[in-house]
This record gives sequence, C-alpha cells and structure tokens, in this order.
Amino acid sequence: MRTFTTFDELAAAANSEIGTTDWIEITQERVDTFAEATGDHQWIHVDVERAASGPFGGTIAHGYLTLSLVPYLGSLVFGLDTPGAKLNYGVNKVRFPNPVRVGKRVRGVVAFGDLTDLPAGKQLIIRYTVEIEDEAKPACVAETVVLLLEG
Repeated sequence: MRTFTTFDELAAAANSEIGTTDWIEITQERVDTFAEATGDHQWIHVDVERAASGPFGGTIAHGYLTLSLVPYLGSLVFGLDTPGAKLNYGVNKVRFPNPVRVGKRVRGVVAFGDLTDLPAGKQLIIRYTVEIEDEAKPACVAETVVLLLEG
C-alpha cells in the first residue's frame, strides 16, 4: 500500500495507476446484508431459487453494492495521510457494464486522475475499475472526487 503524506507526493502520482487489490469473493451473505441495509430486495439479488432460472443463472450483486466497495478497495491500495481533512465530494461518473454473479471474485484497479488547486486545498480525481475474475468486462467503473483541505 502507498501512503501519500504531502500534496507534492500526490501531484507526482497524478494521472497514474496506483495499484490493484487482491480478489474478494462476493457472497450471498454480503448481498443479503446489503439488501437489508438498503431495502432493495429485488429477486435477482436475494431469491436464490428464482434467480437460478433468471437471466443471469443465479443471484447477482446490486450495482450499488459493487460501487460501495470502492472506498474499501481504495484503502487496500493507498492511504491519504495529508495534514487536513479529507472529504468525499462526489462522483463524476459511474457505469455498471457487467453484473457480478454471487460467488464470483472482484478486485479493484485504482488510478489517480487530475489533482487541481482549490482555495482551501486540492481536489483529487480517483478512478476505480472493479474487475470480475475471468470476465472481459468490468463490473463497475467509477470516477470519484475527494477534497483535500489544507491542515
């Protein structure tokens, strides 16, 4: 894992790949827990028997479950230990090109985009690609925005 402690270190890493995580399995338990937390109990996610004869041959993870893994996957690759507060500012773009079938493994590929100056600090774009093992298309591509305030 790489830890960035200064804005200069971040600037040097801007527009480059930071790293790739190990694989993590998407279990039915994780999907069910996410369904409970969000109230999204659509059968393609939680009804194992019905989903077996559905369009994906089994249950699939919620797209937003996949997206919710982004902060965790990022924490496996890098740390931001700059002096000031770090704020999640939002997401510029998210796409879900491929569903994640329960039992498959995913991993994150993390890249930093632009680092721009703001009056109170910096804005960092982080690009995530959530790959599915043995699949050509990723599960999710997302571009997030982090505000890094000066200390």
